[in-house]
Amino acid sequence: MLASGTGALPGSRLAALTGSTLVELAKTTAAAESPAPAPTRPANAAPVAGVVSQRGVDDVSVLSADAEGGLQPSAGAVMSYTAGDGDLRGAAAAACQQPANDLWLVGANTALGRTAVLKLSNASSSPATVSLDLFGAKGPLQAPGSRGLLVAPGTTRSVILAGLAPGQEQLSVRVRSAGGPVAAVIQQSVLRGLTPGGVEFIVPAAAPAQRQVISGVDIQDRAAVAALTAKPGFADAGPALQITVPGSADAVVAIKLFGRDGQKALPGGGVVTAKAGSVTQVPLAGVPAGPYTVAVASDVSFTAAARVTRGLKAEDAADFAWSAASARLGSQHVVPVPGAGDRFLIFGAPEGRATISYSPITADGKIRTAGSADIAGGTTASIRVPDEADGAKVVGYLVSAAGDPAYGAVLLQQDGRQDVSTITIAPGAAGQEQVPVTLGY
Repeated sequence: MLASGTGALPGSRLAALTGSTLVELAKTTAAAESPAPAPTRPANAAPVAGVVSQRGVDDVSVLSADAEGGLQPSAGAVMSYTAGDGDLRGAAAAACQQPANDLWLVGANTALGRTAVLKLSNASSSPATVSLDLFGAKGPLQAPGSRGLLVAPGTTRSVILAGLAPGQEQLSVRVRSAGGPVAAVIQQSVLRGLTPGGVEFIVPAAAPAQRQVISGVDIQDRAAVAALTAKPGFADAGPALQITVPGSADAVVAIKLFGRDGQKALPGGGVVTAKAGSVTQVPLAGVPAGPYTVAVASDVSFTAAARVTRGLKAEDAADFAWSAASARLGSQHVVPVPGAGDRFLIFGAPEGRATISYSPITADGKIRTAGSADIAGGTTASIRVPDEADGAKVVGYLVSAAGDPAYGAVLLQQDGRQDVSTITIAPGAAGQEQVPVTLGY
């Protein structure tokens, strides 16, 4: 939670879904209640942030903040999960999302040994009536019970997707809500016999468009991945792109992968036809190991996400992540990072040139000196997140981009384990991009 232009934190709180306050970051101020513009912060005042770090949760939490001076606040949160043993071994993380009435989730799997549970949360005061549109590899799926799902205010509803669409190795879900907006996430897990195959929170991807970009796609050794995915039951143990075309026309899709030193060609040229109303999967294992940005373009609107995998031995526990297509970076993105593991900021610029500014936010509420990355078009940059900045623990970043379109994500790993997860960088507050202009003579 960032301070406003006055230098004070806007009224903000972390609450239970029912509305009861768990943590109050800052009380509502008179400036927030008044329509008059608030006074600006002194030029020499140090920027500050409100921080809640490493708080345990056992239910859905809601982060809210008050607007001040007609501007939306900048805030962000992330929930992370890790387990070192058991069937649900692995890591999963998801950034908080703004509730909406139309959401797309790509990457679910209801085949044997795969569990997908859709969680619908309604933090508003109005009932939400939700309808689900399901898309599989062979086209739209008609599922009794997928319409008219009531989610009462302050509640979460769980939907076991295998009950609606069993045996689907590729499944995308469109969530449409009438009434109150909802937040949606799919809890996905894999179990191959007795061997854990990983866990992940699948979050909404960008709405269908003719161009999508996905960041944070980290790929393992291609020869080892090819050997593993050739084994029975391991087809989903390798990196892949899934494309969902909701319309009635097929999409001819061009796929480009940009690594640290430029574009890498996919086997087969990277041009595929994605069938209308279905989910098309394209393997991404035929390129050298490393972090990538995936740019996908077509003449037909689509949405997409990419699977990231960890683990190269069939007998060992593995993990996976889904990185969703996201919007381009703008100004003042608050990017929280979990407190443990190896954390990386991944930035990509498909074309042109972009400059990324990233300022560490520390646990004491201070915004530290910014770093900068100059990213050439057609490349991807990976920046390791340090444990500390100026002697204080790093809990997040304030990220801004300038120049040509750039995209970003957070990649999470664990030294000595196969854990992996990705966190999409949420859109910045639109109000922060507005600059007051006074005209005079």
